[in-house]
Amino acid sequence: MGKYEDRTEGDEHGDVLAEASEVLIDEGGGSAPWAESHDEAWEERESRNQLKHVAGLGELQDVTEVEYRKVRLERVVLVGVWSSALTTQAKAEESLRELAALAETAGAVVCDGLLQHRIKPDAATYVGSGKAKEIADIVAREEADTIVVDDDLPPSQRRGLEDAAKVKVVDRTAVILDIFAQHATSREGKAQVELAQLEYMLPRLRGWGGSLSRQAGGRAAGADAGIGSRGPGETKIEMDRRVIRTRIARLRRQIREMAPAREVKRGSRRRYGLPTIAVVGYTNAGKSSLTNRLTGSSELVENALFATLDTAVRRAKARDGRLYAYVDTVGFVRRLPTQLVEAFKSTLEEVGEADVILHVVDGSHPDPFSQIDAVNEVLADIEGAESIPRLLVFNKADRCDEATLERLAALEPDAHIVSAYSGRGLDELRDAVEALLPTPGVHVEALLPYSAGSLLSQVREYGHVDSIEWLAEGVKVVADVDSRLAARLVECSVG
Repeated sequence: MGKYEDRTEGDEHGDVLAEASEVLIDEGGGSAPWAESHDEAWEERESRNQLKHVAGLGELQDVTEVEYRKVRLERVVLVGVWSSALTTQAKAEESLRELAALAETAGAVVCDGLLQHRIKPDAATYVGSGKAKEIADIVAREEADTIVVDDDLPPSQRRGLEDAAKVKVVDRTAVILDIFAQHATSREGKAQVELAQLEYMLPRLRGWGGSLSRQAGGRAAGADAGIGSRGPGETKIEMDRRVIRTRIARLRRQIREMAPAREVKRGSRRRYGLPTIAVVGYTNAGKSSLTNRLTGSSELVENALFATLDTAVRRAKARDGRLYAYVDTVGFVRRLPTQLVEAFKSTLEEVGEADVILHVVDGSHPDPFSQIDAVNEVLADIEGAESIPRLLVFNKADRCDEATLERLAALEPDAHIVSAYSGRGLDELRDAVEALLPTPGVHVEALLPYSAGSLLSQVREYGHVDSIEWLAEGVKVVADVDSRLAARLVECSVG
């Protein structure tokens, strides 16, 4: 026994809605567990009939007419559907704002942002046929080129919305993949992005009409096609799938072949016992800016999402002279496409092998704790990351008012509040990071000759020095070092 769901638009179907809102009785005489009350169904229908325009999206930027003519940016309309059972309207609006930032980073101009409240997306067109026509009118009025949906659309819904709106439809995953493709610079980064794009594209291939067939099977080719045209055939879409699968296999092999180069770099750090700090966080949280301030480097800093895709390693020196390294990693985002998580596993390995995880959060964001949750979800999938010590850092304190800073301090008393721009709190953060650096496992006392200056320098850089005494017969060193350096100290000792 099932319940009729009204998917049409218009007042002439009001009687159907009234019938659908009645409590249904199953064969045993009880209420169906998923039945809706009359009020809930009516409220859902009323909200479904209202497309909400999200404020702040589609407003004209301060661009001169000459600049606009010079670069004709792709014009997009954002569309989202939310359900009271899964989220709130405020969170749905924030998600659409984030999608607007993603679209702008990808090189588009946002004309409008629309939200629809309904129990679940329409199976055919995502928003329903009536709303699809309304959106088509808005797209035509705004002269938009593309509809961007704040969801991961299956191919059938994308095709249905495209046919109704008569413009290209892309989903959130496609936008993120496009940004990654623009920002990848290294050979490995480009291969990882291409792999993710092909895995996303494979189930979404489509083709129409005669172009589908390269050969026709049996007598389908007709009498005019001639000898050689008949056979089992292979459609063009099947041929495309075969080409993509072949390319995916080749890319996976190439990425595996790049692993030894990564291992060489990691191996050199392990060989010298160089501790590493993995800097992770939501995209555009200021990870690269903070890394630059802590290490004195000049890595790329850009106010854009996913500006950093390739892992960057920068050395720093502790107050006691010991060296360690910061590893700046790719930023995360809500609902990060599974294709990207899989493709960038080699990059995320750096997080799993770090000694400390520095989790950077944009303190000026309206909802920083949802970003913390999104990052923690990705970290939970990285092998070994759960056992690594973590430091939570709220960055961009210079953009926060005092009430916001007090709230952050009250909710996360162990977190550090810093500003990579002004330098606020960086000394305290640096001390906290250095306090978590692992102590090398071998305690040694050695008397080194004065000619072993380079070895003494390595002890200072890669070990934890307790004391150094300058004696007549040599330099007495008491330190904690790794086993490799301990063997060299014993070998070189004159005492």
